[in-house]
Amino acid sequence: MILVIDVGNTNITFGVYDKDKLVTTFRMTTKIPRTSDEYGILIKDMLLNNQVDAADIEGSIIASVVPNVMHALENAMARYLHSKPLIIGPGTRTGIRIDTENPREIGADRIVDLVAGYEKYGGPILVLDFGTATTYDLITEDGRFIAGITAPGIRISAKALWEDTAKLPEIEIKKPGSILAGETISSMQAGLVYGQIGQTEYIIEQVKKESGLHNLRVVATGGLGRIISDETDAIEIYDPFLTLEGLRLIYERNKKGKRK
Repeated sequence: MILVIDVGNTNITFGVYDKDKLVTTFRMTTKIPRTSDEYGILIKDMLLNNQVDAADIEGSIIASVVPNVMHALENAMARYLHSKPLIIGPGTRTGIRIDTENPREIGADRIVDLVAGYEKYGGPILVLDFGTATTYDLITEDGRFIAGITAPGIRISAKALWEDTAKLPEIEIKKPGSILAGETISSMQAGLVYGQIGQTEYIIEQVKKESGLHNLRVVATGGLGRIISDETDAIEIYDPFLTLEGLRLIYERNKKGKRK
């Protein structure tokens, strides 16, 4: 079994694979400072609670956009799981060519999504990730990443509403019964959800127009991706485990590369 770890700005998502089968997933909050011992104990406990023996973990891989958690997390993996994780970064074998001005600026999470999207669905493909930020990444038929768009995520927009306005409350992010809201909470929900739908549809349309790739597939992932994908025909597929699958694929490619 291998443990795949996606360190995002909001959550750390863990997945356990037995070959190509996803056995279980679990999460912990990113923003709480933790020591390596705390990470180690939490990971072992969560594995156990999901009927996975930590001794069965043969390898691990991490994609992170939060550098300040990595020292403690890597030490936890070494001490408690006896695993030196593969860290996604420059030099990692991905199978994707980055055709942009500054390839090193592309986040590990985006690369992982592209690997899985291209492997599972082919190209050309536009991969959307509805996370802390909402990202739109374009890969060609021959596996080249050529463009990416980054926008504020729904949670960032929601947080700005209730933190920067004196009278607006913190709300649950969900689609209201109607866009014609009659009170504060549903009016905020309408603005957030329908605003994101409109942004999504326009960006997809513009990407197709400017790239000339009118036949590209559009695949979404990320925590709030389901809400948006259910409300628009512009998104063809919602794949909640795309990032974890990309981590598994990259782990296998690098493992094979070391054997040669």
